[in-house]
Amino acid sequence: MRQLLLRALRAGVPLLRAASASPGKCPPPQLLGRPGLSLSRAGPSAAPVPHPLLPAGRARPSHSEPWGRDGRRGEEEEEEELWHQLYPGHIPTSPLQKALLATGSAVMALCDPYRHDMVAVLGETTGCLALPNLRDKMKNHPEGYRILQERPRIRLSTLDMDRLQGLPDGTLGREYVRFLEDNKVSPDTRMPPKFVDNEELAYVIQRYREVHDLMHTLLGMPTNMLGEVVVKWFEAVQTGLPMCVLGAAFGPVRLSTRKLQVLATELVPWAIRSGLNASCVLNIYYEQRWEQPVESLREELGIFPPPAVRV
Repeated sequence: MRQLLLRALRAGVPLLRAASASPGKCPPPQLLGRPGLSLSRAGPSAAPVPHPLLPAGRARPSHSEPWGRDGRRGEEEEEEELWHQLYPGHIPTSPLQKALLATGSAVMALCDPYRHDMVAVLGETTGCLALPNLRDKMKNHPEGYRILQERPRIRLSTLDMDRLQGLPDGTLGREYVRFLEDNKVSPDTRMPPKFVDNEELAYVIQRYREVHDLMHTLLGMPTNMLGEVVVKWFEAVQTGLPMCVLGAAFGPVRLSTRKLQVLATELVPWAIRSGLNASCVLNIYYEQRWEQPVESLREELGIFPPPAVRV
C-alpha cells in the first residue's frame, strides 16, 4: 500500500487513504490489452515491450535478485513484484482502492472544479462500464477502428501549428488553434491515464481527453464555468462517463442566477439534443480533418448550431 501511495504522489495525485489489498486474496488485474503482450516474468536482460501510448517504463525486478539475511526479500522488493503494469505509468488498484480514489477525487473536484488531476482520477476510477462501450463503438466504425489501430495523439509535438494557423478561417484546424490561443490552453496539459486496468481502454480515455478541446471548438463554448458545464452535458450524453454526469449536474452550483437561467432554458436543452443526435465524437480522425469547415463537420456529426446567446 505504501508503494501505491508513493507512486500516486510521484504521479501528481494527492494522497488518499485506501485499504491495502492482500496479495494472497487479491490477484493482480488480468492482462486485457493487445495480443502479444505477456505478464511472463523475465530476467534483467529481457527487453521491455514498447508501447505506443506512453514512453517505455522501468523494468520489474527479477527473481534472481539476492535474498535478505532473514531469507526474505526486502519489503520494497516484495511490494514491487506485486505490480503488473499493463502500460508505462499504470498503477494497478483493487476495486476497494478504486472506490476510495473515486470518492476522494470526487470531493476534491467538487470543491475545486479546476483540479484537472482530480477530474482525471475520477474519470478513470468510475469508467469501468462506459469505457468498454466507447471502445466497442470505435471498433464498429471504420474511422474509429483506424484510430484504435494507429493510436494518434493530439499534442504540440504532433501538431504543425504554423500550418494550422495558416488555414482559412472557419476550418477545424484554424478554429482549434484560435480556441487554444484565446483561452490560453494547451493539449499537453492532458494527464496520461494511470488507474485504467486495460491498455486499450487507457488509450480510449486518453483520446477522449485530447479531443475535449475540439468539443469546445465544435460546440463554440469557451473554457469559463458556463462553457465547461455545457460541454459536460454534451459529453455526458455522448460518453456516459460518470465523471461527465457529475460535472454536468454539480457544475452549475457556482453560476449566477442569470447564467443559470440561460443554461436551463437554452444551453442545456441544446447540448442534450445535440449529444443524443450526434454520432460518436471519438469516431472522427480529427488530425485528418483540419481543412474541413467546422460547420460541415457539425452537420456530419449531427450537432445542431449553437444558440445565439453570450456564454
